[in-house]
Amino acid sequence: MERLQKYLARAGIASRRKAEELITAGRVRVNGQVAILGSKVTEGDEILLDGKRVEAVSEKVVYMLNKPVGYVTTAEDELGRPIVLELVPGMPGLHPVGRLDLDSEGLLLLTNDGDLTLRLTHPRYEHEKEYQVWCKEGQPDAGSLAILERGLELDDGNAKAVVAKLSEGGCILVLTEGRKRQVKRMMAAVGYTVTRLVRTRIARLKLGDLPSGQYRQLQEDELKLLS
Repeated sequence: MERLQKYLARAGIASRRKAEELITAGRVRVNGQVAILGSKVTEGDEILLDGKRVEAVSEKVVYMLNKPVGYVTTAEDELGRPIVLELVPGMPGLHPVGRLDLDSEGLLLLTNDGDLTLRLTHPRYEHEKEYQVWCKEGQPDAGSLAILERGLELDDGNAKAVVAKLSEGGCILVLTEGRKRQVKRMMAAVGYTVTRLVRTRIARLKLGDLPSGQYRQLQEDELKLLS
């Protein structure tokens, strides 16, 4: 037997923390009964989320995708825009880990492993994410990079870069959090308009030379780079 929230995470429904919220909200039933936190289940139980059967998958996969511009990082889009799941093989529970904006590019992970998603997205783990940034105004000056490293106030709190340095034609920023449009808002705060943004690294996993719009499944040794 295993805890219900772990089963839901294994099914790729959500992280364990989010699964606990679904259970608390009364949206999960086990064998016809509304589930409660602490419930344990086995593979033979009927588990429903909002009336739909949930099947945990035994095979966990992690895809690395070089996300192109023009795709939204969601499982579906009410506006009918292209979604990143169209670029990888379909699988129950598969979902993007974190997000990249519609007009951003680069390294995006997709998995059916809810525990991995939690580990990579929860702020307490502080996994580094590296971005290559180009701006309309050209390369940032040294003073602006220093401000980014010291930290600045955004409308949702303080934000700073672990590393902010010049690169060919632009700059590189390394962050340990991923708030909505954070890089673009940080650059705007020091007077720069981002024209292109590419995520090149998550933790110790690098995008490398994977072509735009292409994907590949990560191997066991690469998964260790995300720990």
